[in-house]
Amino acid sequence: MRSLPQADPGVPDIRGPLRYLWWNARSQLPSLLAGIAFAIVWWLVQALVPAVLGKGIDAVTAKDTGALLTWSAIMLGLGLVQAGSGIMRHRMAVYNWLAAAYRTVQVTARQAARLGATLPKRLSTGEVVSVGNSDIAHIGTAMDILLRGTGAVVAIVTVTVILLSTSLPLGLMVLIGVPVMAVAVGPLLKPLHRRQNLQRDLTGDLSTRSADIVAGLRVLRGIGGEQVFAERYREESQRVRHAGVGVARVDSLLEGAQILLPGILIATVTGVGASFAVGGEITVGQLVAFYGYAVFLIGPMRTLTEAADKLTKGHVAARRVVRILSIEPEVSGGTGASKGGVLRDSYSGVTVRPGVLTAVAAATPEEAITIADRLGRYADGDVTFGEADLATLPIAEIRSRILVADNGARLFTGRLRDELDVRGGASDEQVRQALHTACAEDIVEALPEGLDAEVAEAGREFSGGQQQRLRLARALLFDPEVLVLVEPTSAVDAHSEARIADRLAKARAGRTTLICTTSPLVLDRTDHVIYVEDGRMVAEGAHRDLLVSSPRYAATVTRGED
Repeated sequence: MRSLPQADPGVPDIRGPLRYLWWNARSQLPSLLAGIAFAIVWWLVQALVPAVLGKGIDAVTAKDTGALLTWSAIMLGLGLVQAGSGIMRHRMAVYNWLAAAYRTVQVTARQAARLGATLPKRLSTGEVVSVGNSDIAHIGTAMDILLRGTGAVVAIVTVTVILLSTSLPLGLMVLIGVPVMAVAVGPLLKPLHRRQNLQRDLTGDLSTRSADIVAGLRVLRGIGGEQVFAERYREESQRVRHAGVGVARVDSLLEGAQILLPGILIATVTGVGASFAVGGEITVGQLVAFYGYAVFLIGPMRTLTEAADKLTKGHVAARRVVRILSIEPEVSGGTGASKGGVLRDSYSGVTVRPGVLTAVAAATPEEAITIADRLGRYADGDVTFGEADLATLPIAEIRSRILVADNGARLFTGRLRDELDVRGGASDEQVRQALHTACAEDIVEALPEGLDAEVAEAGREFSGGQQQRLRLARALLFDPEVLVLVEPTSAVDAHSEARIADRLAKARAGRTTLICTTSPLVLDRTDHVIYVEDGRMVAEGAHRDLLVSSPRYAATVTRGED
């Protein structure tokens, strides 16, 4: 059994959709060539069946028992070869489909992790979901159809040669009729693809709306807007349904044409062939063979039409995948190094000294978030870490040494202990201590399976306050060199907030920590407070000193006015 997906999918060629598809094909070239070989054998065996059948009928007509047995044995052999090659063709087709699809999943997931916060700014949720739901399938199908499509071309060429060598008029009739049929169904492909793209875009928009509704369901219920948004979703879903009906309408015309046109060719070839047989120009066996070839050619012709359709869909899907893979992160790293030390944002003047519990109280929450993003290298800025410019350090190193934990973070699906201990290897005591600091023991104790409980998607079984405390415990367990917390207690009650503030100060004693908050309960437990207005530091000192010396700071943290 072969394992999928591969550990390393490689570096995709994103210079265009065709180059991406070609890169995918080259990445699985041995299995692709093997599948094409089996497909060619599978089609060729079927192409030879009418000829053998005709020879057998001629042997019956001539009452030649030996020839009849010979051709019967050959027919049996062809059947066995067809069965074996058909099984292997299908096996290789499934493998190639899965390999191409999962390789695309790997490179897009890797790119999503690389982009981080850049991705949702550049693409909607529905667009990303649609790539995962449908585009990877179309790329896999594009690889799959190459097998049958190549075999179909070889089979058509073989049948044409046999027909021309048997009867030039009938051979020319088939030779001309087959391309004519292919061209005749071509005009239906363009409107089909146009409607499919429309349906796909509408489905992506619908996915985006559904994600927004689910994310904001609690707020919608609070303001009575749940029904309004449900109605909008219903209207958009109807547009998707109508678009799907439009796709089905054109698709049914295409399917009907693929039956009607070959049927006309079969009737014509059979009629002309019958006249030739009556005139003695061909034998009865050859007439049966010609009829069999005309019927057989329906399969390869439909495969070629299917190939045109699926390769076009694969091209469109690859264009969307390339679009994601071509996005560059808003920030990038370098190859420098830093021994650590003071973390300083030159624009705002915020300085985070090693081993000090520092707080940033900003006039608006957005200012604090902007500063935290610069300190964590999620946005460009003139930030130094020790003697090194933060922009010169590798992103992976920054992420391992500086952790920015905000309320936009999510809990992931899986065992709760694993979701908290993301680095792995934490002891039971370390986990217990992190939960204690975050006042989250009661959350775990309420779960029947405790830390072994499975977390649902985005931790939706937990309230907002519970999620916030679990996220804080996760950040503490990560134990970074520099921890930046953005409003870590905004969703908890005052009693819990006071306990968290006390415990957090003790847990991070001697460690570099920055808390962005305007909570007096938290600010009173910090070593140093920096007050920011309009993105710049205007005052700093101890919390209680600032309450006296800076009226604007006092107004901000006490929710008062000047």
